[in-house]
Amino acid sequence: MILDDFDAFAAALPPMQAIAGLDFGTKTIGVAVSDRLLSVASPLETVRRTKFTKDADALLAICAHREIGGLILGLPRNMDGSEGPRCQSTRAFARNLERLIPLPIGFWDERLSTVAAERALLEADTSRKRRGEVIDHVAASFILQGALDRLGHMRRAK
Repeated sequence: MILDDFDAFAAALPPMQAIAGLDFGTKTIGVAVSDRLLSVASPLETVRRTKFTKDADALLAICAHREIGGLILGLPRNMDGSEGPRCQSTRAFARNLERLIPLPIGFWDERLSTVAAERALLEADTSRKRRGEVIDHVAASFILQGALDRLGHMRRAK
């Protein structure tokens, strides 16, 4: 089920299950996962995109193996907040994925997540080759961590 409202997404999450964050791109899908307490996001892997069924199978295998309870997809809004073609393709991917996976799917504004990931990797003195290998799943962890921080804030506000 796709939930555009983050509060509804948070309410739909099963207790004590991790969340996966996805950085959906044209060539790759970066994947990050949280812990069961929903406090820390960790980069996991980058799935090389081929066709939807193979991409979905790879994501379903990760979700099953990691006992994932929900998915957060980074929504690549324009800097003015509007949605362009990349947002439309991300939403289309979510609609297709929704048919295969019975998990709540939410979105998180990913503006500048790749920039932040690149900056963190540069600060860690990561080689250019290695940055290219890990940038997508590091960006996914930035997306997921933003959502986890929001969930934590929501829990503390209750």
